[in-house]
Amino acid sequence: MKRGVVIGLMGLIGLMGCQEVSLEQQAAEAAQGYYQRLLDGYPDGFLAGKAAYDEMPSDYRDQLVKANEQYMKDMQQKHNGLCSVAISSNVGRSDSTLHVVYAFLLLSYGDSTKEEVIVPMVQVDGEWKMR
Repeated sequence: MKRGVVIGLMGLIGLMGCQEVSLEQQAAEAAQGYYQRLLDGYPDGFLAGKAAYDEMPSDYRDQLVKANEQYMKDMQQKHNGLCSVAISSNVGRSDSTLHVVYAFLLLSYGDSTKEEVIVPMVQVDGEWKMR
């Protein structure tokens, strides 16, 4: 009897482990990773998460990197810096007509304020990228 219960529980755990991750969750995790790069001080890594990154002229990329660096400086002055990036409890919403998933992230700042941001994400060659 005990053996049957153990085997049943193991099967249930196995089935739970095979659950497919939703598109919204996948997109939110990718967006969180890109924002984490920004938080970790790699604005170029954040920028590499843009859908059209490879097609951007290098001078435009440089301008965007500088803008991201300035954003982090502004957040440091206004909110004592960006402290963490988490996936919001809303996770995301799909728009099948535009083939976009809107990922919801929760940014936490050093002054204890929080901000929920919406990041439009698209799939490019099987990878989630910011639109």
